[in-house]
Amino acid sequence: MSFDLEKALASHAWPFKEARAILQHIGGKLPKKGYVLFETGYGPSGLPHIGTFGEVVRTTMVRKAFEQISGMPTRLFCVSDDMDGMRKVPDIIPNSQEYIKYIGLPLTNIPDPFGTHESYGHNMNARLRAFLDGFGFEYEFLSATDCYRNGTFDEMLLKSLEHYEDIMAIMLPTLGPDRQKTYSPFLPVCPETGHVLQVPVLEYDKKKGTITYKNENGNIITSPVTGGKCKLQWKPDFGMRWAAFDVDFEMYGKDHLVNGPIYTRICKAVGGKAPHQMYYELFLDEKGEKISKSKGNGITIDEWLNYATKDSLSYFMYLSPQKAKKLYFDVIPKCMDEYLNLVRAYHTQELKEQLDNPVYHIHNGNVPKVDFDFSYALLINLVSASGSEERAVVTGYIKHAEAGIDVDHSPLVSELVDKAIHYYQNFVKPYKKFRAPNDLEKAALLRLAEELTNSQDSDAAEDLQSKVYMVGRESGLEMKNWFMAIYEVLLGCSQGPRFGSFIKLYGVSKTVELIREKCL
Repeated sequence: MSFDLEKALASHAWPFKEARAILQHIGGKLPKKGYVLFETGYGPSGLPHIGTFGEVVRTTMVRKAFEQISGMPTRLFCVSDDMDGMRKVPDIIPNSQEYIKYIGLPLTNIPDPFGTHESYGHNMNARLRAFLDGFGFEYEFLSATDCYRNGTFDEMLLKSLEHYEDIMAIMLPTLGPDRQKTYSPFLPVCPETGHVLQVPVLEYDKKKGTITYKNENGNIITSPVTGGKCKLQWKPDFGMRWAAFDVDFEMYGKDHLVNGPIYTRICKAVGGKAPHQMYYELFLDEKGEKISKSKGNGITIDEWLNYATKDSLSYFMYLSPQKAKKLYFDVIPKCMDEYLNLVRAYHTQELKEQLDNPVYHIHNGNVPKVDFDFSYALLINLVSASGSEERAVVTGYIKHAEAGIDVDHSPLVSELVDKAIHYYQNFVKPYKKFRAPNDLEKAALLRLAEELTNSQDSDAAEDLQSKVYMVGRESGLEMKNWFMAIYEVLLGCSQGPRFGSFIKLYGVSKTVELIREKCL
């Protein structure tokens, strides 16, 4: 696809809007560092999750849009906050009781309970990189532990000490009276216990670059703030890191929104320029409650990918990022089909429409083609109606109905069949509830079966749908009740696919057989 800068600059798609804002933020000029820096952060106390994917995929969409409108080189840093002290034993740790003694240690100083890496933090970092690599993200991984210990942050840590009073003036008004008495932006790593300590600073020496504090054992210790001997509290750390790397763009969840101005002020206090920032809304469960890992009321990324493709998940993440969205299993088929329809539409659209189409940003302009007409929801209903969970049976129907598709050599169709079977097994089969038709419905259904005996499998889905409508109009049933009868009697559910398309895929004779069987 050819790229039109003028149309991209006028596009309503949010990645282009954010890209234009970044370009304005940097004054339309390449920064002195020679690239525009995008950043995303990760807390490695637990496994990467669907929110991690959302943050990186959205940042990547903005990054690619920026590259297109600016022509400037970019980098994406994915930073792991792995020097944080462990506050509680994560649920995923085996023999968790044995790990209570490590509470307070940096995650990269805790033995790996899985026995595969140098530390627990290193294990989680490796899982993050494998997670990101599995989705093909382009990024550079940075460990906060390494950055603190190898001197990357030293200059900004000394500046943080130099502007200690300024940072305290920013932070103290945000804290309660008791916390104000003990707060310090610096968290020393105790040389005696190895713990990351939240203790008051008794003295600080800007010239020597040191702080003095009382440790857990009551001993007075003077420590440099550099070389990994200290880290910063998370809010000062956020702002310091922006200054240290000269970050140009970062997005974060709405729960950080109130802190954005704090991060910005701290970044400026140490001599940096805060990046252009974007927030995204958090996900809700089917009851409208905030999704929480501790509650377990959300969908894991593995669960989504068990039932639909990665691209459908990227589409879900693209949709209105600053609006709260329900994330539960019922949305998966809908997102899958909306994605497929947008891909089909993309190849018939004018360039302006293509730039506004979500799939342009999902695929960075290299949008694949979909060579079949049926929907994912229809595929799920096909599995349901066929009474078979064998992929060979399901693909057999597709081969019969879609003569132009080489199912055996269509990776997308093959993937969708497997995922439709999984979705059926877990979300349709357990809840199927057939009912017998009443006399009026039975007569109408048998009339439909009779009409279909004059049809061929080669007939268009629209022609088959016309027959369904005709019988419904002449049945004496309200159209809504007619289709409800079709779904509840034939498919065992209260709603279903466009029935003409279902007949086309399932086959005319099989549909007639199904109707007569259910009307016995």
